[in-house]
Amino acid sequence: MKFTLMAFLAVWMNIALTFAQAQPPSSRIYGRVLDAEGKNIEFATVVLLKDSVLFKTIFTEKDGLFSFDQLAYGKYLIKISVVGAPIYKTDTLVLDANHQAVALQDIKMVTGANNLKEVNISGQKAFVERKIDRTVVNVDALISNAGTTALDVLSKSPGVNVDQNGVISLKGKNGVAIFIDDKPTYLSGADLDNYLRSLPSSSLDQIELMTNPPAKYDAAGNGGVINIKTKKTKTAGFNGGINVSLNQGELTRSNNSFNFNYRKDKINIFGNLSYNLNNSFTDLDLNRKYKNDDGSAKSYFNQNSYFRRHGNTLNLKTGLDYYASDNTTWGVVITGMNRISKQVNNNTSNLSNASMQLDSVIRAENIDQIKYQNAGVNLNYRHKFKQAGRELTFDADYLLYRNRTDQTYYNFSYLPGGALKYQDILTGNLPSNIDIYTAKMDYSHPLANKWELDAGIKTAYTTTDNVADYFNTAGGKTSADYEKSNHFLYEENINAAYLNMSREGKRFSLQVGLRYENTVSNGHQLGNLIKPDSSFKRTYNSLFPTVYFSYKLDTAGNNELGLNYGRRIDRPYYQDLNPFFSPLDKFTYYVGNPFLKPSFTQSLELSHTYKNKITTTLGYGWVRDEVNETIEIVDGTYYSRPANVGKTTVANVSVNAEIDLTKWVKLNAYVEYAKIVSKTDFYTGFLVTKGSYLKASPNLQFKISPTWNAELNMRYQSKLSNVQFLLGEVHEFGAAVQKKLSAKSTLKLTANDIFRTRVYNGVINNLANTEANWVNRQDSRSVVVSYSYRFGKAFSTPAKHESSGADAEKNRVKN
Repeated sequence: MKFTLMAFLAVWMNIALTFAQAQPPSSRIYGRVLDAEGKNIEFATVVLLKDSVLFKTIFTEKDGLFSFDQLAYGKYLIKISVVGAPIYKTDTLVLDANHQAVALQDIKMVTGANNLKEVNISGQKAFVERKIDRTVVNVDALISNAGTTALDVLSKSPGVNVDQNGVISLKGKNGVAIFIDDKPTYLSGADLDNYLRSLPSSSLDQIELMTNPPAKYDAAGNGGVINIKTKKTKTAGFNGGINVSLNQGELTRSNNSFNFNYRKDKINIFGNLSYNLNNSFTDLDLNRKYKNDDGSAKSYFNQNSYFRRHGNTLNLKTGLDYYASDNTTWGVVITGMNRISKQVNNNTSNLSNASMQLDSVIRAENIDQIKYQNAGVNLNYRHKFKQAGRELTFDADYLLYRNRTDQTYYNFSYLPGGALKYQDILTGNLPSNIDIYTAKMDYSHPLANKWELDAGIKTAYTTTDNVADYFNTAGGKTSADYEKSNHFLYEENINAAYLNMSREGKRFSLQVGLRYENTVSNGHQLGNLIKPDSSFKRTYNSLFPTVYFSYKLDTAGNNELGLNYGRRIDRPYYQDLNPFFSPLDKFTYYVGNPFLKPSFTQSLELSHTYKNKITTTLGYGWVRDEVNETIEIVDGTYYSRPANVGKTTVANVSVNAEIDLTKWVKLNAYVEYAKIVSKTDFYTGFLVTKGSYLKASPNLQFKISPTWNAELNMRYQSKLSNVQFLLGEVHEFGAAVQKKLSAKSTLKLTANDIFRTRVYNGVINNLANTEANWVNRQDSRSVVVSYSYRFGKAFSTPAKHESSGADAEKNRVKN
């Protein structure tokens, strides 16, 4: 295997050197912007349109120069704007074999008293943009995203599925790594769910979907990487925006954000502050039928649980950039989150005999008081060399997560007639600490004839300390519960290096990369009076190749083929390795698994894109040792734990389309069909499950007038069978309307799940002598009113450093 990969690396390096010989010069359009006195204008906005569609936006440098490089042949148009001056618009510019460079004459922008009215370049961004290694979703392109959360936005993104527990999958594959501004969240499970629900959609700019991320990204995430890019203000002076929203369902919620940027001379200060008020509920019915060995009924268990959640979350991101010179930038970014929440679960469990006669009733009130804090600091350095495209960046990060959960579970058991049989109280104190240290360095170097070399190294060190102290109180006496109590320590070190080469040509583009990762981990479960100490240590090394290829079948670029391949790893979440018993009630426990192994995925995708409007993709992936939720019934008690479920294959076909039906009606539609096959050694014996699903999300956008827009949307997913679970059909309908009040303010109204059809249900299969099913209802039908206002001037500043070195580790922290 090593020899094969080394041979592969040698081959593509040889290809790179071959292509680095004499080639035609890069096609480009360039020019300079001056004021009326002939002085250079810095930070003028220059917009490039290709075939009348927005293609790219840049800003002029200190010397007034701008340049669009490495352009494909075609017809272009440029618009230039400066505050106080009318927009400058060029004639059509043509790049072809005879005109590979277009040099514009110096452009003078004349300002004056009669031209001081604000000038705006208006245009509707495409909802989805396709690139060689990712799909980009523009959040603001859908009106219905206003006033919602990051989790809601993800659920509307093509190929993304968010289940009833907030678990995210991408094109049928679990193990998706979530990044924020190219930094991993290190979160998973309920923690990730809570974080994304607390992040307002108003603070988001784009969603990058990467089923096969390039070698620069950490190899973690079998399902790929979803990178959530937040909004940045890139203007000089003091600029920013305010977004407020009210979400009214059966309960009231709110998402609000404020972002700002202040630039003067060599200092740039930026920040984003958001506040989330969460009020939500889950109404869950669980039904279990216990059977004898001959299949006859033994007993019945029927439970209703009503979870009521209330919490406040404050998110802060702020930073400072110091431009030591035109080519060197030093920066610091500080992030923080504070969430205080309370969850109350009132549940009633009816236990019946084989004749369905009531034996007993258990009523419980389970209270979780949660205080969750996350803080991080990033120090970064960026240097651009004289040679265009040659750049060195360095990042050092420290992140901490602190979770304090206090549990109080009251249980009352009644006889069928209503008389109290017994009562007890279970209390738990669950502090959890996670500390992450990372450092990484990346280098980019352009080679001849559009080839570019990228290389980098990274190291990450993580420690976790989780304690669970439980106590039982019955008959007025309190004693320690050593069966549930635990103390688990874990540390991990990951070292990585990568090489990546890419070339974007007129019709042919290629990107190849190879990443190496070394992992060393140690786990230690401390003992107590009834449990002995135990520990484990694992060391493994892996290589992760990636290849991307695209080819335009015609000179106009109307038809383009794409092909990509990659290998990835999914390491267990830190909390899943923790062997704690976390009770939901007296009959339901969530249990960690210290024996989890990393899982590995290989994926292959072939795509065809027509006029950048319709993309059809065929995909196939195979996973070894996939981690999935498994359910085991022992003496009537339900244990949910993560486990390696063996081998899984996923085959899918998808179509993503953006079509102008008329001048005022646009259709965005995504349709996906997938087939999933899993083979595993299970509690009940060797298990083979086969399932398929159909997913569709059409969206109609209406441009009623220059200031009024509307939207109708629908989402549908058919039944899905995967390992133990048969998930029921889910669908919903929504609508939205937007009014542009002024150039700087917008009002939006959104209706979600109008007919309240987003109800989750399913069946749990392969349980020993047990049948089980559930129905889950949530506060999904709501009306959202949101208002946004932007302030500040319109002069651009250089882009800030947004990434850090702690990208993959964040995704493995559960809240």
